[in-house]
Amino acid sequence: QVQLVESGGGLVQAGGSLRLSCAASGRTFSSYAMGWFRQAPGKERDFVAAISWSGNSKYYADSVKGRFTISRELAKNTVYLQMNSLKTEDTAVYYCAGRRSSLAGREVNDYDDWGQGTQVTVSS
Repeated sequence: QVQLVESGGGLVQAGGSLRLSCAASGRTFSSYAMGWFRQAPGKERDFVAAISWSGNSKYYADSVKGRFTISRELAKNTVYLQMNSLKTEDTAVYYCAGRRSSLAGREVNDYDDWGQGTQVTVSS
């Protein structure tokens, strides 16, 4: 299996920015799309953003469009989530996910591998 490790979370003031990283290691696949999800206490794990294996197709939840940007570096097998103009409602544990497919998915069940999450807290 592929191991995913998130980093870059922390405490930030509303309106600020954070950049999350997710590094994949272990078994490699010729096609491996990746995505980001988040989960607040007592809530379901929600889709945030996803990127195809090639990096040419990107998808975002409506709540983060225009504020968040997903990208990847294939050579490093790493995906990033640049989060700008953060709001208090963005507070959650953010999870990196990967799937053995060239196509990105928007559902939790679309993904094969998961990181353990990184906490993002946005204060007012």
